Amino acid sequence: MSALTGSPFLQGTAERAERAARALRLWITAGPGLVWIVIFLILPSAILLAIGFFSIGNYGNPHLPLTLEPFREVAGYSILGWSPDNIETILRSLLQAISAAILTILLAYPVVFFIVAQPVALRPLLLLFVILPSWTNQVVRTYAWMELLGPGSALSHLAQTLGFIPPHLGLMPGVFAMQIGLTYNYLPYMVVPLYAAAEKLDWTLVEAGRDLYASGTKLFWSAVFPQTIPGLLSGIILVAIPAFGDYVVPTLLGGGKSMMIGSLIASQFLDTPNWPYGAALTIFMLVFTCGGLIVFRVMSKRLGTSEGSMI
Repeated sequence: MSALTGSPFLQGTAERAERAARALRLWITAGPGLVWIVIFLILPSAILLAIGFFSIGNYGNPHLPLTLEPFREVAGYSILGWSPDNIETILRSLLQAISAAILTILLAYPVVFFIVAQPVALRPLLLLFVILPSWTNQVVRTYAWMELLGPGSALSHLAQTLGFIPPHLGLMPGVFAMQIGLTYNYLPYMVVPLYAAAEKLDWTLVEAGRDLYASGTKLFWSAVFPQTIPGLLSGIILVAIPAFGDYVVPTLLGGGKSMMIGSLIASQFLDTPNWPYGAALTIFMLVFTCGGLIVFRVMSKRLGTSEGSMI
């Protein structure tokens, strides 16, 4: 009997039964979430991407035969010839994303090191204060900034008094208001990864720099900044990619004065229907996103960080 129990056949059967039970538990727990993602995220996205290869119908809807014409439109070609408008829109959106990333970096570093300098018990509460506004809908937060920057607001009156804007005008709409809105909305996405990196700082390196009489600036760039690069890279990705395609902030705070790629895509489905063209623009945004993630992974590997394993 003991020989049968210890036989390779029975052991293999027991291992297979254990693997099957483990797989069943995994599907029971993760299955509903996976089904939800497939039905409401992956499937609609796949349909949208497929639309990019259709011809445009009489009312802007997708129509057979399949064609690459929508991608020619993305490149700027139309029945009237070539136009640089799309390239300008893409470059303007890219500049918008870079500006938002730079501004959030400049604000996040002081905030992060202020939190790190506080007692350990107080840090989670301060970090919560940074994240808390993100729990409110982005549209609501953007409308709040419209009130703060509108023509009749105190900030607009102050700007008028200082001569920054003409009388009876406001700080909104415009590029300035749009950058404030983007920086405000995406600042938590820079603070959180930077805080995670700053919490793990090796302060012995900082103390060693002080012992060698390094100045504050040199101390930061030589001992502190290199240790925060993993969090910085994560923050740049989390800020730049959604800021590149943001629709709400440029539309409400920018007033539509400068066309951004998010607004351009929305207009193809709402204002002047051209679904294949809008889907082709969406594919371009996905390519940009994947390209950013690939660059992030390569930079992480070259810097010898573990953040590349996140992707």
